[in-house]
Amino acid sequence: MIGRIPVLDVQPLADCGRHPVKAVPGETFQVTATVFREGHEGVGANVVLRNPGGRSGPWTPMRELSPGSDRWGAEVTPDAEGRWTYAVEAWADPVGTWREHARIKIPAGIDTELTLAEGADLLRRAAAGVPRQDGREAVQEAVRLLRDSALPAAERLGAALRPEVTAVLSRYPLRELLSSSRPMPLVVERRRALFGSWYEMFPRSEGAEVSPGREPVHGTLRTAAERLPALADMGFDVVYLPPVHPIGTSFRKGPDNALTAGPHDVGCPWAIGSADGGHDAIHPDLGTHADFDHFVARAEQLGMEVALDFALQCSPDHPWVKEHPEWFRKRADGSIAYAENPPKKYQDIFPIAFDEDFRGLVTETLRILRFWMARGVRIFRVDNPHTKPVVFWEKVIAEINRADPDVLFLAEAFTRPAMMRTLARIGFQQSYTYFTWRNTKQEITEYLTELSGPAAPYMRPNLFVNTPDILHSYLQEGGRAAFEIRAVLAATLSPTWGMYAGFELCEAAPAAPGSEEYARSEKYELRPRDWAAAERDGTTLTPLITRLNTLRRRHPALQQLRSLRFHRTDSEHILAYSKRSGAADDDTVLIVVNLDPHHTHEATVSLDMPALGLTPAQESGAEPFPVVDELTGETYHWGRDNYVRLGPGRADAHASSAHIFALRPSSPTGGSPTHERQ
Repeated sequence: MIGRIPVLDVQPLADCGRHPVKAVPGETFQVTATVFREGHEGVGANVVLRNPGGRSGPWTPMRELSPGSDRWGAEVTPDAEGRWTYAVEAWADPVGTWREHARIKIPAGIDTELTLAEGADLLRRAAAGVPRQDGREAVQEAVRLLRDSALPAAERLGAALRPEVTAVLSRYPLRELLSSSRPMPLVVERRRALFGSWYEMFPRSEGAEVSPGREPVHGTLRTAAERLPALADMGFDVVYLPPVHPIGTSFRKGPDNALTAGPHDVGCPWAIGSADGGHDAIHPDLGTHADFDHFVARAEQLGMEVALDFALQCSPDHPWVKEHPEWFRKRADGSIAYAENPPKKYQDIFPIAFDEDFRGLVTETLRILRFWMARGVRIFRVDNPHTKPVVFWEKVIAEINRADPDVLFLAEAFTRPAMMRTLARIGFQQSYTYFTWRNTKQEITEYLTELSGPAAPYMRPNLFVNTPDILHSYLQEGGRAAFEIRAVLAATLSPTWGMYAGFELCEAAPAAPGSEEYARSEKYELRPRDWAAAERDGTTLTPLITRLNTLRRRHPALQQLRSLRFHRTDSEHILAYSKRSGAADDDTVLIVVNLDPHHTHEATVSLDMPALGLTPAQESGAEPFPVVDELTGETYHWGRDNYVRLGPGRADAHASSAHIFALRPSSPTGGSPTHERQ
């Protein structure tokens, strides 16, 4: 029902308020609404946040975003985790209306005494709502002067229009005909839901040995733990492990997804389950639960979290196949249907059918998740959630987060936009995206504008530069420069980014021409890498990745999503964008990237000056401002229009294909790479 003062189309909103808008402590976002009333009298509006304890914070005044639009907005910042609400209040503004009319009537000599008397009465009423210590006397003095008929009318009006009186009444307006929107849900989750750097590794390859003619030596969780200090030194916050469970032997795949496996082939980790156990077991070649606990503890000592893959599927050898045959779809011949994505076939994997025993599957899923939560896992990367019912995930995530709101779920769903958005709305804290397939200036600008704008209230993007399934042609054909460019883009466009092991070595060999699969895919075989040799040879991107993660911690602006703004350039190959943090941090970063990994390009970068939070003189273009390139340490002085020349990268410490400019240079010692749980 519309109130006395209409408050309509409150944004942000997810599914008309059925699901909450998302934020983290200290994250600022804008609330907007359409507010108006009949006639020509003034209105005002504000946002009210109500914290998880039910207490209303100080309301935030809104302003009309453009004159005559009736669209009002204000920025709000929740400061603690939990379930919040926000609402928009609107009211008739009699003082504002009187001030506007009095400015016209008094100089024209129209109803002078009556107008001043009406103003005195309104300000008297307004003063009653102002705390004594916060300016009540200034308003009361204005009332006295308005009533002093011995003074000139212009002086009496001027007393009511003094800046100090205006400031007090903006904080404590006289509100009449107060109307409010319904409270909108807001969930404020821990900071890792928004900000983090992910690294994906296969434990079985770390410490492995593969020699022709010999049985391979399988890496373990203990040998994998030896790799963790290097990941921490690179600045990663999250170590993501593919499934660590027993792998089935029936229809086991060989190297490069071969249909026939040899006696020593290790199989695909996503073919979960064997006689050794299912989703709550550890593959015997990886070690024991105690070894897993050691891995988690070592990561925590280094300031990192472990994210575990949760793939709700199984091999034909999984205990569920015998214990719960109702959980699988039968074909006409009575056999269980294996997974297919025509023309692809996954004979080693049985998908789950949900409609025969939905409640039983929810119960078992909750048991498995809580089993690993008890072992220190608080982040789950969910494999192919789009092939399961949305209502299933909505129930599971709600049940987990009701008791454990710090547990985070990443949706690995490279699928249709409607499904990806819905999974984000119903509870997934993070989402994989189409970033891998967005490589041109237009593609990146359009897609990231969507992710940082309309989708930002409910969908948090995790920009992985590669995955075991995805080796884009841009990386296959672009050489080292392509890897540098994509790392810079992912690390600076989104607060959360990720990479799969081998990216830092610029691994780019496809399984076949036109394929996005890796040659010698680690999904099907052990892939030990000589990290030490790469460091000695200087062929690794480790220095650049370390620098990017250091800058991400140092600059609060790079930990934001909603503040992303793109700037105009006159080259299709040069992309420019900026990010700002909240006023408390006063941090602005400007990034300029050459998207062509093969050629040098020049361009003029024309800045959207208001988006950078500059001083009035700088914003007008009258005064240049210093920018420090955080990749090279060089300082430039920029204005509204600026020349850049960027190469396609180089084979030393940092990428010359990009500038990462700090507009307010941070201390060299600030933002140290120390880790903390967020």
